[in-house]
This record gives sequence, C-alpha cells and structure tokens, in this order.
Amino acid sequence: MFESKGSNAPVSEGQTYDVKIEDTAKKGDGIARIEGFVIFVPGTKVGDQVKIQVETVKRNFAVAKVVT
Repeated sequence: MFESKGSNAPVSEGQTYDVKIEDTAKKGDGIARIEGFVIFVPGTKVGDQVKIQVETVKRNFAVAKVVT
C-alpha cells in the first residue's frame, strides 16, 4: 500500500485550524506551525490570529488559506 503525501503531517487537507502567524517566508507568506509542522498562509503577517483551511499537504510543509 502506498503512503499518501503528508502522511506524517499533523494536519489534513480540507481541515480547518486556528493558528497564530509566527514568522514570514522569503516570498512574504505568513508561517504558522502546528506541532512544529510548517504551514504557509498567504496574505497574513506575523502576529495575526487566523482560522485557516489546509489546501495542500506536502512531506515537509503545508499550504493553507484564511477562512472566516
């Protein structure tokens, strides 16, 4: 049986989470972490408290969007 991408990630595609943006990536995206796992959140800045929905989970990171 094949392991899916992100199988060791503490987040799942389509799920929502409440996070705090802790850092900024080189390209300007906000970075949140869940259990140390990096989540890129475009359109955010350090200090933002946001609800996110995970769109893509890769082996070492995820990408999410802000939802209301």
